[in-house]
Amino acid sequence: MSEFEPQDLDQLSEPRGSTFDFRGYLFKVLNLWKFVLVCIGFALIIAYLINVRKQNIYKLSSLISVESDQNPFFTSNTSISFNWGGVSGKVGKVMTTIKTRTHNELVVDSLKYYIEYLKEGKYRLEDIHTNAPFVIALDNTKPQILNVPIGIGFVDSETFEISAEFKGENYVVQRYSDKEKFPIRAPGKTFSKTFRFGETINLPFFNGTISPREGHTITKGGQFFFRFINYDKVVNDYQRGVSIEPYSSNASSILQLSLAGSNKSKIVDYLNTTSAILSKTELERKNLYATNTIKFIDSSLAAVNDNLKEVTNEMNKFREENKLFDISAEMNLLAEKLKSFDFQKEEERSKLNYLNSLETYLRTKTDYTKIAAPTSVGITENNILASVAKITALAIERQSKEYTVQEGNVIFKDIDRQIDAEKNVLLETINTTKYTISSNLNTINSSIAKLEAELGKLPEDQQEFLKIQRKMDLSQEAYNIYLAKRGEAAIVKAANVSDITTIDEAKDIGGGLIGPNKSLNYMMGLMMGFFIPMFLIFLIFLLDNTIHGSDEIERLSNIPILGLIGKYNYKNNLVVYEKPKSAVAESFRSIRSSLQFIYKKLGDDNKGRTLLITSSVSGEGKTFTSINIATVYALSGKKTILLGLDLRKPKIFDDFLITNEKGMVNYLIGESSFEDVLSRTFIENLDVVPSGPVPPNPSELLMSDQLKELMVELRKTYDMIVLDTPPLGLVTDALELVQYADATLFMIRLDYTKKGMLSLINAKYRTGEVKNISYVLNFYKHKTNHNYGYGYGYGYGYGYGYGVYGNAYHEGNGRRSLWKRIKKLLKIK
Repeated sequence: MSEFEPQDLDQLSEPRGSTFDFRGYLFKVLNLWKFVLVCIGFALIIAYLINVRKQNIYKLSSLISVESDQNPFFTSNTSISFNWGGVSGKVGKVMTTIKTRTHNELVVDSLKYYIEYLKEGKYRLEDIHTNAPFVIALDNTKPQILNVPIGIGFVDSETFEISAEFKGENYVVQRYSDKEKFPIRAPGKTFSKTFRFGETINLPFFNGTISPREGHTITKGGQFFFRFINYDKVVNDYQRGVSIEPYSSNASSILQLSLAGSNKSKIVDYLNTTSAILSKTELERKNLYATNTIKFIDSSLAAVNDNLKEVTNEMNKFREENKLFDISAEMNLLAEKLKSFDFQKEEERSKLNYLNSLETYLRTKTDYTKIAAPTSVGITENNILASVAKITALAIERQSKEYTVQEGNVIFKDIDRQIDAEKNVLLETINTTKYTISSNLNTINSSIAKLEAELGKLPEDQQEFLKIQRKMDLSQEAYNIYLAKRGEAAIVKAANVSDITTIDEAKDIGGGLIGPNKSLNYMMGLMMGFFIPMFLIFLIFLLDNTIHGSDEIERLSNIPILGLIGKYNYKNNLVVYEKPKSAVAESFRSIRSSLQFIYKKLGDDNKGRTLLITSSVSGEGKTFTSINIATVYALSGKKTILLGLDLRKPKIFDDFLITNEKGMVNYLIGESSFEDVLSRTFIENLDVVPSGPVPPNPSELLMSDQLKELMVELRKTYDMIVLDTPPLGLVTDALELVQYADATLFMIRLDYTKKGMLSLINAKYRTGEVKNISYVLNFYKHKTNHNYGYGYGYGYGYGYGYGVYGNAYHEGNGRRSLWKRIKKLLKIK
């Protein structure tokens, strides 16, 4: 069956479902390629502006090593320091410490990063850090204004001018000594005053001195700025910004510090200062045990020293009061034995005193980081040494986590549980060791008692001499022992090195740029510039309910398409008559040929044929088609009449140079005869009957018997009767006229007719209200249709309405508006 051949009603099936038309969407995109191109160009311009205006971001790094360095003076006799849990434990502590606020406060205070040195850049104030030719020494006990750029202009090599502009009234100042902030009122709109380098400056918004920076030259007329930043914000920014991670899986003790920012010299200084402070803090922690031991020895040494002075004074006094004498060799040997036992007794008593003090400390204190080394009093019991070391290590670990872990956390509970368990073991060991020492003391005391009994045989003055001598020797020996121990602890402390060393310092050697990612920005701009218009076109296409091509009609309706009429700009509707060789005229001749198939199928070629032309709404080219199809038949030698049955919106009279004073209305109401309303046109074989005045009851007139009689008579007189009717989708008039039609043409104007209107005509076709109906596509353009290849045109809109409905008739005269010209350029429908 030909595409233009109509189908019988019983052969008509339901139209295919309204699925997404991907081909239509693709053609829509291709039709709007200029719009997509403009969006891409606009997005790339935005990406360029972002790339040139956004600050460069750099990322630099340094490497540090965390090792368990053994003290070079560590021996079995000088064990003042020990490992605090191995390298893995230290690595975790270092990584935690780096992210603590306390550590970052130390670094920020050291570098004074709450002061920004600035100069005017192309797009913003640029941070120049140490490249500023001046340096600020703050009076931290006085407040500084926050977030206000303060200008400094060099008058000469000795003086400078401070200026500031205050746009508001209320500002915040901060005192960096205690970090307290409080509000102030602006000291006026502007401020300007000259000072000398090194002069103390006391202003409501700045307190300190400004001096030339060493190695820089003061240039007359140079203009710079400085600004104070909220201390807490600076610390928080660096605390969040600095990162630390193992350098590789094969070297877990090597850590990489990284930091990103806009000023590479500030990044370098921060990373290197972080490493230095971290190493210093770790060394202080490592020396803590030796420091506590030295304090303990110093306190014991002071007591022994006082005792030695007393005994020495007592011996000198005894020698002054008594003559010098010698004791026998046997008594001298006895005295040496007593001296040896006295030393042993003093050593055991020192151990016992230490253990008593340690027991009391463990039972009454909670800070176990200040325990002195047991070896400082000669205790070598392995269990005691190990327990003290473990408790001290756990206490230091708990102390380090207090900066990052909230109190009550399960980590603290676990550490406290370990400390309590180890403390209970240590207390048991202390009790056992004290019992052993007490036994040793009893044995020593028994030996001393026997020797003292032997000495009792000497004269009283010799006994007194030996007694004083024993005390002096004992004090001297104790003093020498403590002095040696203190020297040993001092050597260990001095020889200690930090377990954290810098392997590779941060350094600006070029590169390190990580942002903005210009390639990514351009790529994102390209993607956004492409996908956003694609999405907008998709939305427009999805929400668009107008018909744009024949394939949409075929998908929505089974009514055949009889012909196509292109868009063509002309001064009136008589295109076929005045431009018979035009493509539009050929389109109407093609429609005439297709209609012959319908009429042949009807048979009975002896009577005149009727053709009804209608549409869904106004403006779809119904009257234009009626005039030209009638002209085509007339020019082919067929006696043709064109009836203006659009009683609500009469229009066909203008093009034939006749009036609308009399017409079909006058005939139907009986006011005039048919001959009176009939007009012979300048087109051979073509007669026209206009609509006439607009009646109040057009539907009733079209239903009258007089019209039926007229149609019967006209079939006898004319070969072709063309009925120009009202729109089918707006009024019911056209349905009243369908009974007279041998064939019906339903006009569809592309990019204008709504898809929903096809549902209306489909329903009437299925119920048999209209028969032998076909579609004619008006305003057809090849690029908006997927199945047909004509490229002709016609440029008339069409208006329709009784009262107000539809659009007004227009011919497009006059200049296009700017918006219409832009739409034409972009081809936006």
